[in-house]
Amino acid sequence: MRIGELAARTGVSVRSLRYYEEQGLLASARSPSGQRHYTPEHVARVEFIQRMYAAGLSSRTVAEVLPCVESPSEETSDAALERLAQERERLSAHIDELIRTRDVLDQLMIVNRAHRATL
Repeated sequence: MRIGELAARTGVSVRSLRYYEEQGLLASARSPSGQRHYTPEHVARVEFIQRMYAAGLSSRTVAEVLPCVESPSEETSDAALERLAQERERLSAHIDELIRTRDVLDQLMIVNRAHRATL
Protein backbone atom coordinates (compact mmCIF):
# COMPACT_ATOMS: atom_id res chain seq x y z
CA MET A 1 0.00 0.00 0.00
CA ARG A 2 1.12 3.56 -0.56
CA ILE A 3 1.60 6.19 2.11
CA GLY A 4 -1.84 7.75 1.64
CA GLU A 5 -3.56 4.43 2.24
CA LEU A 6 -1.45 3.74 5.33
CA ALA A 7 -2.38 7.18 6.60
CA ALA A 8 -6.07 6.53 5.97
CA ARG A 9 -5.98 3.09 7.61
CA THR A 10 -4.20 4.33 10.74
CA GLY A 11 -5.67 7.82 11.10
CA VAL A 12 -2.16 9.28 11.04
CA SER A 13 -1.19 12.09 8.70
CA VAL A 14 1.12 11.51 5.77
CA ARG A 15 3.42 14.09 7.32
CA SER A 16 3.61 12.07 10.55
CA LEU A 17 4.42 8.90 8.63
CA ARG A 18 7.27 10.69 6.89
CA TYR A 19 8.47 11.91 10.28
CA TYR A 20 8.40 8.34 11.63
CA GLU A 21 10.64 7.33 8.74
CA GLU A 22 13.03 10.22 9.41
CA GLN A 23 13.27 9.09 13.04
CA GLY A 24 13.93 5.47 12.06
CA LEU A 25 10.65 4.24 13.53
CA LEU A 26 9.18 3.11 10.22
CA ALA A 27 10.76 1.86 7.03
CA SER A 28 9.23 1.50 3.60
CA ALA A 29 10.19 -0.13 0.37
CA ARG A 30 10.62 2.31 -2.49
CA SER A 31 9.40 1.94 -6.03
CA PRO A 32 11.77 2.84 -8.89
CA SER A 33 10.07 6.24 -8.97
CA GLY A 34 10.69 6.75 -5.24
CA GLN A 35 7.17 6.15 -3.98
CA ARG A 36 6.90 4.61 -0.53
CA HIS A 37 5.24 1.21 -0.26
CA TYR A 38 4.08 -0.45 2.95
CA THR A 39 2.80 -3.86 3.96
CA PRO A 40 -0.26 -4.61 6.11
CA GLU A 41 2.13 -5.20 9.05
CA HIS A 42 2.99 -1.51 8.98
CA VAL A 43 -0.54 -0.71 10.16
CA ALA A 44 0.11 -2.46 13.49
CA ARG A 45 3.50 -0.79 13.79
CA VAL A 46 2.05 2.69 13.26
CA GLU A 47 -0.68 1.94 15.79
CA PHE A 48 2.00 0.86 18.29
CA ILE A 49 3.97 4.04 17.67
CA GLN A 50 0.81 6.08 18.22
CA ARG A 51 0.17 4.33 21.55
CA MET A 52 3.70 5.17 22.63
CA TYR A 53 3.26 8.83 21.68
CA ALA A 54 -0.09 8.91 23.50
CA ALA A 55 1.79 7.73 26.60
CA GLY A 56 3.98 10.83 26.34
CA LEU A 57 7.08 9.11 24.99
CA SER A 58 9.51 10.84 22.66
CA SER A 59 10.50 9.41 19.30
CA ARG A 60 13.91 8.56 20.78
CA THR A 61 12.30 6.55 23.57
CA VAL A 62 9.98 4.83 21.09
CA ALA A 63 13.05 3.83 19.07
CA GLU A 64 14.61 2.39 22.23
CA VAL A 65 11.49 0.32 22.98
CA LEU A 66 10.91 -0.96 19.42
CA PRO A 67 13.43 -3.83 19.64
CA CYS A 68 11.07 -5.48 22.14
CA VAL A 69 8.45 -5.56 19.39
CA GLU A 70 10.78 -6.36 16.50
CA SER A 71 12.83 -9.08 18.23
CA PRO A 72 11.03 -10.19 21.38
CA SER A 73 13.32 -11.75 23.95
CA GLU A 74 13.90 -11.57 27.67
CA GLU A 75 16.72 -9.11 27.06
CA THR A 76 14.72 -6.73 24.85
CA SER A 77 11.68 -7.05 27.10
CA ASP A 78 13.73 -6.22 30.19
CA ALA A 79 15.35 -3.27 28.43
CA ALA A 80 11.97 -1.94 27.29
CA LEU A 81 10.48 -2.33 30.75
CA GLU A 82 13.42 -0.50 32.32
CA ARG A 83 13.13 2.33 29.78
CA LEU A 84 9.38 2.62 30.34
CA ALA A 85 9.93 2.70 34.11
CA GLN A 86 12.40 5.56 33.65
CA GLU A 87 9.86 7.45 31.57
CA ARG A 88 7.18 6.85 34.18
CA GLU A 89 9.47 8.25 36.87
CA ARG A 90 10.21 11.29 34.69
CA LEU A 91 6.49 11.88 34.17
CA SER A 92 5.77 11.47 37.89
CA ALA A 93 8.40 14.09 38.71
CA HIS A 94 6.90 16.42 36.12
CA ILE A 95 3.41 15.89 37.57
CA ASP A 96 4.74 16.71 41.05
CA GLU A 97 6.26 19.93 39.70
CA LEU A 98 2.99 20.83 37.96
CA ILE A 99 1.08 20.29 41.22
CA ARG A 100 3.51 22.58 43.06
CA THR A 101 3.11 25.19 40.32
CA ARG A 102 -0.68 24.92 40.50
CA ASP A 103 -0.56 25.36 44.28
CA VAL A 104 1.48 28.56 43.88
CA LEU A 105 -1.01 29.81 41.30
CA ASP A 106 -3.89 29.03 43.71
CA GLN A 107 -2.18 31.15 46.37
CA LEU A 108 -1.71 34.01 43.93
CA MET A 109 -5.39 33.83 43.06
CA ILE A 110 -6.35 33.97 46.75
CA VAL A 111 -4.18 37.06 47.22
CA ASN A 112 -5.65 38.62 44.09
CA ARG A 113 -9.23 37.97 45.23
CA ALA A 114 -8.49 39.46 48.65
CA HIS A 115 -6.96 42.52 47.04
CA ARG A 116 -9.84 42.80 44.60
CA ALA A 117 -12.32 42.78 47.52
CA THR A 118 -10.66 45.91 48.93
CA LEU A 119 -11.14 47.92 45.75
